Amino acid sequence: MGDALASTEWGEPRSRTVTWHDPSKPAAASQKMSGLDYLQAMAAGTIPAPPIVGLIDAQLASVDSGTAVFTLEPNESHFNPIGAVHGGIICTLLDSAAGCAVHSTLPRGTGYTSIEIKVNFMRGVTLDSGRLTARGWVKKPGRRVAFAEAEITDESGKTVATASSALLVFDIPS
Repeated sequence: MGDALASTEWGEPRSRTVTWHDPSKPAAASQKMSGLDYLQAMAAGTIPAPPIVGLIDAQLASVDSGTAVFTLEPNESHFNPIGAVHGGIICTLLDSAAGCAVHSTLPRGTGYTSIEIKVNFMRGVTLDSGRLTARGWVKKPGRRVAFAEAEITDESGKTVATASSALLVFDIPS
């Protein structure tokens, strides 16, 4: 097997470097801010994004109360075995948009976690899809459970996937 991968028929290996900051420090900072203030600071670059954002090479483009927008430029590191963007990348982007939309409505000292997500994949995503935009919005806020939806469109504005999500809301002990 090692000899097959050393063959030049596969071309030169490619690589990508992922860097991140200690995630415990921004998490601690989040306890002192409302969800909206925290996410707006992250979008502005004054608080580092969590490692998953760098891992999938996404960006939190904007956030307002009840809404969040992420962008992602598909690249080869996102590919599944058939040369299309893996559904897990799409699901992660949808989960991030829906979750951050809910996070933007939460007061200081409150956290959330996804408890259910339903994803509809509507078209394949390739490099030709161009920049993806994931928009999340709160459908129903809640003190214990919140509901959000998200949609990803490609560069031409076509919807590639949608999601509905339920998120558990809880107090974070200090």
